Amino acid sequence: MLIDIIAGARPNFMKIAPIIHALQARQEQGGSLRFRLVHTGQHYDARMSGDFFTQLGIPEPDVNLEVGSGTQAEQTGAIMSRYEKLLLEAPGSLCLVVGDVTSTMACAIAAQKLCIPVAHVEAGIRSGDWSMPEEINRMVTDSISNWFFTTSEVANNNLRAAGVMEKRICFVGNTMIDTLLANLPRLQKPEFFDSLGLQAGGYVVTTLHRPANVDKGDGFARLLTAIAESARGLPVVFPVHPRTAKTLRELGEVPANFQLVEPQPYLEFNYLVKNALAVITDSGGITEETTVMGIPCLTLRDNTERPETITLGTNELIGTDPAAIRPAMDSLFDGQWKQGSIPPLWDGKTGERIVAHLERLLSA
Repeated sequence: MLIDIIAGARPNFMKIAPIIHALQARQEQGGSLRFRLVHTGQHYDARMSGDFFTQLGIPEPDVNLEVGSGTQAEQTGAIMSRYEKLLLEAPGSLCLVVGDVTSTMACAIAAQKLCIPVAHVEAGIRSGDWSMPEEINRMVTDSISNWFFTTSEVANNNLRAAGVMEKRICFVGNTMIDTLLANLPRLQKPEFFDSLGLQAGGYVVTTLHRPANVDKGDGFARLLTAIAESARGLPVVFPVHPRTAKTLRELGEVPANFQLVEPQPYLEFNYLVKNALAVITDSGGITEETTVMGIPCLTLRDNTERPETITLGTNELIGTDPAAIRPAMDSLFDGQWKQGSIPPLWDGKTGERIVAHLERLLSA
């Protein structure tokens, strides 16, 4: 039984690592499942993908579709056509996709059109915001998947409401948290940490990349100013996403307490997060990591597909109005931020549960 594991963008690599490690462990015990790692090349910069293979112990891809840059439609078409060619030449028994990036949707479509079943890891999450490309990717992928591996009861309920049969839903937990827990002892201090004078609990980490926040210079500048002023003089470490870099160049300057750095490898980035006073972000995945590490997180979005990070975790959804940042930060500095807890099954064993389900499903 050959399973295609699809990865194409930075968020995917943290999610596939535990599944690959669990499959490798089962192979050593005589398990019958084999895997073929397919890298679509959606993220082709070493900082955005290559470092993750080394740091997370992921083997080099068996196949790289090398789609490169382009619009979402261009990338979708290129991934579908190149993955289809691979499947026609050497079909697998199952296509395993993770998350909600373009590669996830495109490979799911290509596989199903060739009657190859699809399993979706991180199925069922919804923001309700159709302006997000990721939301469209999630909905399309879930609409054509055969099996659904979920991170929360909220995701389970979303799938049930969409008519998915209970026997196709597997509540397994969160593979990204598997990766985090496995690597907490290995986190690495970034090279710039000491030279910038950073101290544990004495700085804020910011990540911003969503179009609504970064594509319009005036609005982006107001967000940066609000973050800088609310940090009460603390350094704000800002790993700059390639999308965000373009707008930053147009702005020309940033507030004085901002420290702009390159996108960080996994171990270095999570070292930053673990030792920060707080994180201000518009990412979804980071809110899961901050929840497990107990770091206060302010999400600059009007909705989230990960509500358990709010109801159970350390995350708060404060919207995109810059005026909302200062009151939230004041609450943090006044010691009034919630403690949070860890959601069910976010225990580091999700990869093992997924592989156990795959063995059962494919043997049947």
